[in-house]
Amino acid sequence: MGEYCIKALVAGKVQGVWYRRATQERAQQAGVTGHARNLADGRVEVLLCGRREAVHEVSEWLWQGPPAARVTDVELETVEVRVPQGFTTG
Repeated sequence: MGEYCIKALVAGKVQGVWYRRATQERAQQAGVTGHARNLADGRVEVLLCGRREAVHEVSEWLWQGPPAARVTDVELETVEVRVPQGFTTG
C-alpha cells in the first residue's frame, strides 16, 4: 500500500519536555517521515507520513509521549500525501 499522512495536534504539557525529540526518535524507528513543531498556543503539531500501519503505531504513541509529558488531547486529521524527506523538529 502507498504512503499515508496524518496531522496531529497534541495538547497538554508537551512543550519543554522533549516531546518533539521523542516523537522524532519514535517516528524514525518506525520508518515514518514528517515533523514536530511547537505552536504558539502551547500545543505541538505533528505530521506523520509513511506506511499506514507505521503511522498508526506512532500516532497511538503520541498519547503517551516521553516520561515528563502529560498529554490531554490528540486531534488527528488525514491530510494529502506530501512525503517529506526525513523527520524534523523545529
